[in-house]
Amino acid sequence: MTRAHPDPLRRRHFQRTRSVLALMLREMSTRYGRSPGGYAWTILEPVGGVAILILILVLGLRIRNPSLGISFPIFYATGVLSLLFYRRISDVVAGAITFSRALLAYPGVTFVDTLLARFLVQTVTGLTVMYIVFAGSILLFETRTLLDLPQILLAVAMAAVLGLGIGCLNAYLFPTFPLWESFWNILTFPLFLVSGVFFIYEDLPPIGQQILWYNPLIHITGQMRVGFYPTYDPSYISPAYVFAVGLVPMVLGLMLLRRHYKRIINL
Repeated sequence: MTRAHPDPLRRRHFQRTRSVLALMLREMSTRYGRSPGGYAWTILEPVGGVAILILILVLGLRIRNPSLGISFPIFYATGVLSLLFYRRISDVVAGAITFSRALLAYPGVTFVDTLLARFLVQTVTGLTVMYIVFAGSILLFETRTLLDLPQILLAVAMAAVLGLGIGCLNAYLFPTFPLWESFWNILTFPLFLVSGVFFIYEDLPPIGQQILWYNPLIHITGQMRVGFYPTYDPSYISPAYVFAVGLVPMVLGLMLLRRHYKRIINL
């Protein structure tokens, strides 16, 4: 009686899953510390930062009339958290290869495993931050919002794919061209002001709308607000455009990393 051999494809999937989970645990222990307080602080830091900014804007600068609804805190949170969710994913994925350089010398670990591990850890962290801030804003302030979970999840997916795509490309570009990282940070710094954090797309003049439509982040902040404001029905949002802007650099980055990642880990 012959003994059945395990399916090679299933064995490969199991090995990748085990590798990704191990890298996720290493990521959390190395990056956030070995105590639970390390990871808790990673969540509390952005939560506290957003809360302080809301207090400064509402109490200090007396900004209380948002473009949508009656609550500036929830309006601001829907914009800034969408942007931070994308940015944090992009940043941690971009550093995945250099962060796990030593582990990539082992045959059981691939560069895709390192990208996935950092992406998944940061996604869970970002979703936790979103939940805490949104729940706190709704409980503490009169928001008169009606949550539409599918629309919110679509915005999250758009931000995640865009962050993963940009991160994959920068995972190759940052170590290969060190000056590019500094240039990228300078180039993307103004995005906080032009991505719909403090305004909505419809507030802009026609020429501003034509220019900023090509900014994928303004589609994400708009989509997030669709999930909170049932009367908000923007016609400019294109999830397909955002997914395309994320997938193109993702594919390009993966192709470049597949060809050059061994050279990168030896830099």
